[in-house]
Amino acid sequence: MNIAVVLAGGTGSRFGADKPKQFLMLNGVMVIEHSIRLFESIDDIDEIVVVVHRDYVGFMRQVVAERGWRKVTRVIEGGEERYHSTLNAVRALMDYVWHGERVNIILHDAARPWLTADIVERTVAALQHYDAVAVGIRSTDTIWRCKEEGDVTVAGIPPRSEMWRAQTPQAFELGVLVEAYRRALKDSVFVATDDCGVVHRYMPEVEISVVEGSEANRKVTFKGDI
Repeated sequence: MNIAVVLAGGTGSRFGADKPKQFLMLNGVMVIEHSIRLFESIDDIDEIVVVVHRDYVGFMRQVVAERGWRKVTRVIEGGEERYHSTLNAVRALMDYVWHGERVNIILHDAARPWLTADIVERTVAALQHYDAVAVGIRSTDTIWRCKEEGDVTVAGIPPRSEMWRAQTPQAFELGVLVEAYRRALKDSVFVATDDCGVVHRYMPEVEISVVEGSEANRKVTFKGDI
């Protein structure tokens, strides 16, 4: 079973609008709708879970009912940090783990409304061979590692051929993600930037396959992105 989780729990503080960016209009529908409609249309996706800020749970449930989305089974509350939203989704799906069923969870940021079916389908296909799959694109820019001790200075320049820019979705066999977070939450200095980072750090024995994304699969962060 493949379950898509649309993560939209943020408040959009950097965006500067009067509502979270995922609820702003883009080409006639809300930003969040683009991802949900895409997952609804893909045969490989069996179920959709939507994670939103607690103030928008009721609103989102009403939207789901009005749109008639068949695959959306749950609208749940997000958390203060992004990883809290992932954890809330994982906890909502724990019944599958206990029943011993193989479940893949495909986590996607609602703020990336230009995702395509091709990327999703290649991600799901990779899950037939790997328990963790990341989507990313090769960096066309040189990346600097810098230090900030007074003035900012260049501390290192990794080979550009090894550098990839992370996108979403990021996908996992559900049990792997559960175990990675179980280990992470025991770490008193745990900090998460994304879910692949959690698996990579706390379950290094799990190989993470990379599926090539697209420059078009960009993220809405500032008003200019809309």
